[in-house]
Amino acid sequence: MSNPSLLILPGDGIGAEVMAEVQRVIGWFGDKRGLAFDVSEDLVGGAAYDAHGTPLHDDTMARAQEVDAVLLGAVGGPKYDDLDFSVKPERGLLRLRKEMDLFANLRPAQCFDALADFSSLKKDIVAGLDIMIVRELTSGSYFGEPRGIFEEDGQRVGINTQRYTEAEIDRVARSAFELARRRNGKVCSMEKANVMESGILWREVVTAVHKDYADVELSHMYADNGAMQLVRAPKQFDVILTDNLFGDILSDCAAMLTGSLGMLPSASLGAPMENGRPKALYEPVHGSAPDIMGQGKANPIACILSFAMALRYSFDQGTEAARLETAIEGVLADGVRTGDLLGDANTTAVSTSGMTDAILAKLDASL
Repeated sequence: MSNPSLLILPGDGIGAEVMAEVQRVIGWFGDKRGLAFDVSEDLVGGAAYDAHGTPLHDDTMARAQEVDAVLLGAVGGPKYDDLDFSVKPERGLLRLRKEMDLFANLRPAQCFDALADFSSLKKDIVAGLDIMIVRELTSGSYFGEPRGIFEEDGQRVGINTQRYTEAEIDRVARSAFELARRRNGKVCSMEKANVMESGILWREVVTAVHKDYADVELSHMYADNGAMQLVRAPKQFDVILTDNLFGDILSDCAAMLTGSLGMLPSASLGAPMENGRPKALYEPVHGSAPDIMGQGKANPIACILSFAMALRYSFDQGTEAARLETAIEGVLADGVRTGDLLGDANTTAVSTSGMTDAILAKLDASL
């Protein structure tokens, strides 16, 4: 049998630096755990625009459709701010999501005990936090038509359409319920059914799907109340299910509960391929951070945790994913930190590669 295939798209800014550290971790699992991957690399975002005049070349898109999983670093930066909207670096990422039909975005918000003091909330509110936001990713107001800026009665009007079909809601709801079955058995669905017809349909479809998952507890909440509850009592949640726009906002809110965007991974999953693995793209939540590019300051943990998600959701290697996550937790407990996480005198500052050195040492100790 051939090895599982990974397409690495480092992207822009610190993307190449953190992805180089992920490659070291991938190599460790091949050398020490017999989990070898066929790894290829290509361009996306600003790097692809510089080379090809487009943020995602058609050949790269075709390769992404063929591999078992895609690992992406980050895209964008001030260098590309003046580009036409159609060729901005982010359009490459959106094309990957749309054409791979990655309809379920998984955004975990987990607060490691060693980092609880870094949250803007009180330690007792966030310590032990472990929630998962499942965001619908390929429809809603980011893709609905009509959209654009038009002339109307002598002035410009900006239009975006919030649009969902029953089938689109059904499939992402099933992803959330299936995930909850592997966690703590609770789903909270968030929308705005009080003012939006799309929200009414969302609530009706999610309620209907729940009949197939009676073992999972379902609750409903308006998204604005959900944002408030996330900063009031976040540990009440297990899995949060929501649409594209609200998911974008709520997941960033949840991200800061953990203390640092540099710590958070994500997975975007689609329908199963012929081999049973889902179409999948994994990426850190953080941006390209061009201001620290090339300085060895970038925190690689979010990108490494994204590979842990790939182990769990694409390759059915939950035990090895947990091994990697435990190693990272151990390093943080030892006080080893990149600059974004430096705290009191008991912490030790390391570079981007130094953080990976410490994680690999913990992995070695786990054998």
